[in-house]
Amino acid sequence: MPNKRFATFLQGVGDERRRISHFVKNYGRALYFASDRLKDDHGIIMEAVKQDGRALGYASERLKDDHNIVIEAVKEDGYALEYASDRLPSQQSIMAENFHHGLRP
Repeated sequence: MPNKRFATFLQGVGDERRRISHFVKNYGRALYFASDRLKDDHGIIMEAVKQDGRALGYASERLKDDHNIVIEAVKEDGYALEYASDRLPSQQSIMAENFHHGLRP
């Protein structure tokens, strides 16, 4: 969970897509404060995981199944794989992609 000062700053962000988009581009884990609808928004999640791969942990279950989002999250932070859905066709392919980019968990 992001720090309390940041939480206070973001209170009320709620469902405003433009504002949360701005925040997650600069601090991916601000996704924590987004509404459930925005946690299921492909564009918002992609912005968040590109900034901080572990923001994947705050994404909807549906988007934790999204191969492209998981790949981007793992590129940014190999440990993001722990938040990926177990339903993905092959976590091995994600790990292969991870190592292809020279990253390690």
